Amino acid sequence: MQLDAEAFEQLVIDELDRLPDEMVDGLENVVFVVEDEPEDGEDLFGLYEGTALTERDQYGLGELPDRIVVYRRAHLAACADEDELRDEVHTTLVHEIAHFYGIDDAQLHELGWA
Repeated sequence: MQLDAEAFEQLVIDELDRLPDEMVDGLENVVFVVEDEPEDGEDLFGLYEGTALTERDQYGLGELPDRIVVYRRAHLAACADEDELRDEVHTTLVHEIAHFYGIDDAQLHELGWA
């Protein structure tokens, strides 16, 4: 599938807007970023970089924002059409936001989001 960086970023924004309020209302000091691929060459759809809510003591005093990165090339390589792409981006966003809330990969797998 082909989609330029600008169109993919808009698709990610659209999918963020479709997430339930209960999921996104608690996101504090988090920035969403779209990148082509990880610098280390890993094959990832997304990545959460930060300190999960469940692991924070004092927070909010000058810390850089947590980051949720969505990788464009991995999504495009895995999806045959826009509907499939939207579903995969949605799943990636839910997965990475869950890490922000302290839900690990094992729990996500049990819930069907891994």
